[in-house]
Amino acid sequence: MGDAKVYPVNNNKFKVGLNGLKDTMTMIANLTNFAPSIEGGVEEWNAMEHEGWGDAMMTSKKLSFSFQGKRTYGDPGNDYVAGLAWKSGNDVVAPFEWEMPSGAKVTFDAIINVTTPAGGDSTAVDALEFEVKCKGKPNFTQAGA
Repeated sequence: MGDAKVYPVNNNKFKVGLNGLKDTMTMIANLTNFAPSIEGGVEEWNAMEHEGWGDAMMTSKKLSFSFQGKRTYGDPGNDYVAGLAWKSGNDVVAPFEWEMPSGAKVTFDAIINVTTPAGGDSTAVDALEFEVKCKGKPNFTQAGA
């Protein structure tokens, strides 16, 4: 196996630019779950020379995430994301960064859609749930670059 390694999910790091500014990148406290999704748009056709067999090309991509966590009052990243629940349009666009355990990074401008700004059972800790949708093409940086 050589240098091959596995890492726990909690080695992933997520940062958001407070007030939509790149020079204020900060971690978001108490995230407990994340699920990235890459959706490829595929166009399909059947060229006559292929005698009825189909062909295809991926012509677009979309990157998005869903996050679950605990509402952490007083943490700048958590407070900023939770506060976006009451905003829309350009006010919910912010720089976003995903640092993977390998050290690789994905950075992009994001639309942040808060779906649960708080709540849960009376004996539970307040929840924070949100979706992050990449605007345009993300910037991927290999580990060690």
